[in-house]
Amino acid sequence: MKVILLQDVKKQGKKDDVIDVSDGYATNFLIKNKLAVPYTKTSKNILETELDKRAADEEAFIAECKKMKEKLEKDNFSFTFKSGADGKLFGTVSTKQLSEELKKKGYDIDKKQIDMPIKIDTLGVYNIKLNLHKKVSATIKVHIC
Repeated sequence: MKVILLQDVKKQGKKDDVIDVSDGYATNFLIKNKLAVPYTKTSKNILETELDKRAADEEAFIAECKKMKEKLEKDNFSFTFKSGADGKLFGTVSTKQLSEELKKKGYDIDKKQIDMPIKIDTLGVYNIKLNLHKKVSATIKVHIC
């Protein structure tokens, strides 16, 4: 019996996969526990519509991320942190601190989207990579003063 998975099922497949399983397993476990629906013309059309909608939403999100990337790369960022006389900061600048400062400037960037391969512990200008989406990343210049 062919079914369309509504959720990921261990050792069977991922959500929206069309799999062929035994009739008993399909009716007594997958369909009964709302993990799958029978594969029919109607369910196939619903699945195709849903996948098209998700693809369109994904493309719209990518376009939005590209606009944000252009805006971020044009903008200058200057953050003030406490430092000693020799230019060393008291501690290091964390992704959380950068995220909070970016939010103050109007950018909704999560700390998990900030990629800092080096630790920032002195005053200066740094290039910081922001992963806005799997396909879109921006590099911004941050002046720590």
